[in-house]
Amino acid sequence: MMLTAIGLMSGTSLDGVDVALIETDGRRVTAFGPSGYRPYTESERNLLRQALYEAVDLPQRNARPGCLREAESVVTSAHAEAVAAFVAQHRIAFSDIDIVGFHGQTVLHRPERRLTVQIGDATALAKAIHIPVMHDFRAADVEAGGQGAPFVPVYHRALAQSLQREGPIVVVNIGGVSNITYIDGDTLIACDTGPGNALLDDHMFRIMNQRFDGEGRTAAQGRVDAAWIARALKLPFFALPPPKSLDRNDFASLKLGDMSPADGAATLTAFTAAAIARIVPLLPKEPKSWVVAGGGARNLTMLRMLRECLAPAAVQAADTLGWASDSIEAQAFGFLAARGLKGLPLSYPTTTGVPIPMTGGVIARP
Repeated sequence: MMLTAIGLMSGTSLDGVDVALIETDGRRVTAFGPSGYRPYTESERNLLRQALYEAVDLPQRNARPGCLREAESVVTSAHAEAVAAFVAQHRIAFSDIDIVGFHGQTVLHRPERRLTVQIGDATALAKAIHIPVMHDFRAADVEAGGQGAPFVPVYHRALAQSLQREGPIVVVNIGGVSNITYIDGDTLIACDTGPGNALLDDHMFRIMNQRFDGEGRTAAQGRVDAAWIARALKLPFFALPPPKSLDRNDFASLKLGDMSPADGAATLTAFTAAAIARIVPLLPKEPKSWVVAGGGARNLTMLRMLRECLAPAAVQAADTLGWASDSIEAQAFGFLAARGLKGLPLSYPTTTGVPIPMTGGVIARP
């Protein structure tokens, strides 16, 4: 049976709430609906940054010390507003939506401690929007010993199968963290590869008071410090085989020193591209084509550097295939909510390292 699902995603870049509607049976997508976006205000974003800082030493996943309870309330309200505005704008009846997939805002991801924390009150959200809400997608995977990320690969596979092109194909999502899905027939492998936009966004905010490097314009004016990248790539994470995952703060200790703003942006952009390329020798076969999604797909300097690093494979932005690059992760959580409802696996040994294919998600009803 086909379900009408709304997916909600608030990513590690802390920019806002993405909303997307799809029709799916949890195995394939039969229709893409509209998508939407509700940006966080500057004060909301500052609160979430503080929440990330205060979550570092969380003793357990349900603890909400310091500003975390306030941040959870803000996240919940922002998502409720995002859904209300979305259905109003597109004249959709709440009763026509079967399920909402609510990822929440990750504030801590420490799978080695079997701990992953996404803030957001799903019960309050379900009551506010009068639709059942599937949430807490990652917890079961992490509790079973999986990495708890990445979780979008099953959706990437559904999208890639519709392309009917020769594999292997890799979908790389560049959000705050970068992750890949390797698809070759029945083979599905996924992992985080390293930084996405998080280091670059933090640099642009700290040095230039800009939230991101629009189209990679600042990076395009700078010079890449190849020696800095070579040192950064010696971190043990990059030699680990998949599956593996990261927290957005795992590279916070890397300092640029006295580079100019443009050189820093160029170096961090090149670092993201080089880290993605480092996964190639760890894959079963060299990919024939790469599809780039997420915020990084709009960064023209990032795309150029990826083409240089990944040649001779073809590299193209997801939008050129008719995929909605900005809303793929939101669509994915609508897809995962449908899979969760039907008891289908959300993660696999080759995507998160979990011992067996794992279902997941918890339903909150209005």
